[in-house]
Amino acid sequence: MDVVRESASAGRVVLFEESARDGAQAKTLMSPEFRVRLARATGRIFGSDGPRHVVFAAGFPAVCGQEFEAVRRVAMEAEGAVSVAAVCRGARRDVEQAVASVRGSRHARVMIVVPASEAMAQVMVHRTAAEALQAGVDLVKEARGLDDAVEVDVCLADASRADHALMGHYTQAMTGAGAGLVVLADTVGAQLPSACGEMFTHVRANAGGEVLLASHLHNDLGLGLANTLQALASGVRVVSASWLGIAERAGMVATEQLLFLLARHADELLGADAAPWWTAPDLTLLPIIAQMVADETGVRLGVTTPIVGTGVGTISTGTPFVHPQLFQPFDPQQVLGINPHVVLTQLASARVITAVATRLGHTLDPDQTRASLRWVKNRAYRTGHAIVDDAAFADYLDGLTHHESGSGSTR
Repeated sequence: MDVVRESASAGRVVLFEESARDGAQAKTLMSPEFRVRLARATGRIFGSDGPRHVVFAAGFPAVCGQEFEAVRRVAMEAEGAVSVAAVCRGARRDVEQAVASVRGSRHARVMIVVPASEAMAQVMVHRTAAEALQAGVDLVKEARGLDDAVEVDVCLADASRADHALMGHYTQAMTGAGAGLVVLADTVGAQLPSACGEMFTHVRANAGGEVLLASHLHNDLGLGLANTLQALASGVRVVSASWLGIAERAGMVATEQLLFLLARHADELLGADAAPWWTAPDLTLLPIIAQMVADETGVRLGVTTPIVGTGVGTISTGTPFVHPQLFQPFDPQQVLGINPHVVLTQLASARVITAVATRLGHTLDPDQTRASLRWVKNRAYRTGHAIVDDAAFADYLDGLTHHESGSGSTR
């Protein structure tokens, strides 16, 4: 049974997780052990329904023997946690390798990349777009013949610059040949949201009801998330994403952002009657997995990284300290399990100073608070760094209280 088609046909959202595959084109390399760990962790977000909500693209077996073995290991060790996929070019030998790499794994898939636009077809396979797409139909049949227990998907590269009617015709033919999903890719990340919505709407209109479209949308113009939401609004339920957004060039929509939005705003994004989950995602796992990926790849979480960044849950100024609910779109502790944290910067107020001092074990009187406030601001501007770390402030407070006690102060 194709559990991904079953889920998408029932209106459930399926993530085609790409950080171990397209993420490699962001100049990262995940070890086989980490790929297994990441696949299991991603599936755990949905509990026992992981295979029905996550396709984990484990890698590109044709790259080399080591990559083949990495994909094979994920297929064997993460089965049952996710649906494991191998990705390949539209060449028979590559398809054979991809099928072999996942053979025997429950809910195994391969995704064959086929050029859809005239320009991409000429570059990739030296054919017209129609010839390349027909070759894709033939490859689906061949792949299904190699192992009918392995589901076959097709990714139409450069779909954003391809003819909608032509793609509609061939997506129908590919589905008839046994394809589970047909993925429309904005390969170069140049599509605007309105054009993205039109692409999915028009291709579906030309494809027929049996075709299940999926999205793979890059972020070169910063529109990967917006375009993915357009795809979802048009009825697509299988969407590619990548932890931290890592993918070729400027990346693609970030898994943690997309999951968070769909979990929190499904009614607005998918419609009031939407039922996007077999098992609702556990959002408290998002920061944990994002940090895992950052540690493995060296892609740092920044203060401006949405949902899982270092700025989430931090407070550094007065009014947000007193009324944090007015200055954040959600409660990070309640939703993500991120504890609020007060940070000292040049913007600190007396309340912020007092809170941090209390955390460090010091009770300040008004004079000490004013002195500490001056010290924090002076230090920030003197060093050129906004954040004053706890260790430096603790040393200052120790000196401040020691000096006052030594001078006979009773405070």
